Amino acid sequence: MSSSSDSTNPPPGMEKPATVTPPPAPPPSKPIWVLPYKTQSLQNLYTIGKKLGQGQFGTTHLCTEKSTGINYACKSIPKKKLICKEDYDDVWREIQIMHHLSEHANVVRIKGTYEDRLYVHIVMELCAGGELFDRIVQKGHYSEREAAKLIKTIVGVVEACHSLGVMHRDLKPENFLFLSTDEDAALKATDFGLSVFYKPGETFFDVVGSPYYVAPEVLHKHYGPEADVWSAGVILYILLSGVPPFWAETELGIFRQILQGKLDFESEPWPGISDSAKDLIRKMLDRNPKRRLSAHEVLCHQWIVDDRVAPDKPLDSAVLSRLKQFSAMNKLKKMALRVIAERLSEEEIGGLKELFKMIDTDSSGTITFDELKEGLRRVGSELMESEIKDLMDAADIDNSGTIDYGEFLAATVHLNKLEREENLVSAFAFFDKDGSGYITIDELQEACNEFGLGDVHLDEMIKEIDQDNDGQIDYGEFAAMMRKGNGGVGRRTMRGNFNLGDALGV
Repeated sequence: MSSSSDSTNPPPGMEKPATVTPPPAPPPSKPIWVLPYKTQSLQNLYTIGKKLGQGQFGTTHLCTEKSTGINYACKSIPKKKLICKEDYDDVWREIQIMHHLSEHANVVRIKGTYEDRLYVHIVMELCAGGELFDRIVQKGHYSEREAAKLIKTIVGVVEACHSLGVMHRDLKPENFLFLSTDEDAALKATDFGLSVFYKPGETFFDVVGSPYYVAPEVLHKHYGPEADVWSAGVILYILLSGVPPFWAETELGIFRQILQGKLDFESEPWPGISDSAKDLIRKMLDRNPKRRLSAHEVLCHQWIVDDRVAPDKPLDSAVLSRLKQFSAMNKLKKMALRVIAERLSEEEIGGLKELFKMIDTDSSGTITFDELKEGLRRVGSELMESEIKDLMDAADIDNSGTIDYGEFLAATVHLNKLEREENLVSAFAFFDKDGSGYITIDELQEACNEFGLGDVHLDEMIKEIDQDNDGQIDYGEFAAMMRKGNGGVGRRTMRGNFNLGDALGV
């Protein structure tokens, strides 16, 4: 059953439900700051405009950067709503997760964070096209082709989250925004306020999410990342029919339906929908999370894959894409990336720290070949052992036989971090020990010794980078080398920023 295209009210069961959150804890005895550093004043940098939306914890306003005139969205979280230290920790985790994911083409990009006595402000990319929820209400339901395109995007975000050790926990149409009002505008995931980092096999017990979309195992208070796939399956059912698969007049009734209700594939428009679409929904809404498809398997399902244009399997996971990119770099670029990675803020690399801990299953502080192989297998990689060994060797800068934390950061940090001018300047200065403005062969040798590199052909390395053949590397040559071969991510835009694109598919 679907609503007419001119309907202004949601169909039954599509009213926006309140998000379920754990009960509040006692307030802290003294004020707590969210960010571990002092920030500039938001008002000094941005002009605050009209209200764009209201969530459970924060209000979003249009804001304009004074120096560029570019519009962004600013989510302001009042501290009076953060009544315990756990609430403050949740906001800090949300910020870290946004940085961790924000170079994915379908995740809203974070611009910066600011804090004052009363608020925490998160400035992010402006998505002016409204919520997926509102388009569903307006359209009633989507064609199979349209729905397949949207769910491929949504599950692609889920797959990226899971491959980077993040569980979203609140997937729903309200949390996906269109970049513009165009019919074919990009769809972007937002609101990671309930998201968490997780390790393989870790079990969660707190009931969070939104009633129509919550998985049965969440209601049983024993769940893992499979719950995100259930929520995506609910969204797919809604895209095709205009109503949720499980709904009732009360929250308790909804939960009872989620635990015991039968999927309705008899009412309109289901008789006209393909068996392949229904097969995918059944497998995403399997009440047994162990039998439920993973995000990677959803992306491989025949209903999602278009044989005319799509490969027979999805793109590499985020981690694998970054490792492959890193393996193709020369030694100097790898060393420079490690210098940059180790100087990034906790805010920017907190997610990679959690990802390292997820792969380092024995908590030894290093990743072995077996741990890397298992970590890649969990995110759907079908690489041969020899290929994994090549990636391992590429990331193991000091040839120790394992990947330590610094090496892991260098190999997996998103290249947008590399592209920033201040990071390139800082990395160049690390190698230019005497501050002459040039990296000499002796300075390169000193750096290689610091990184524990053995047999490195320094003459060949310099010759590859030294464009004017003067036997040394100046900053321009160094920056060109760092930006070369990054899938076009180094081109400047007219605003002087870097057009990062999404070269890695993450």
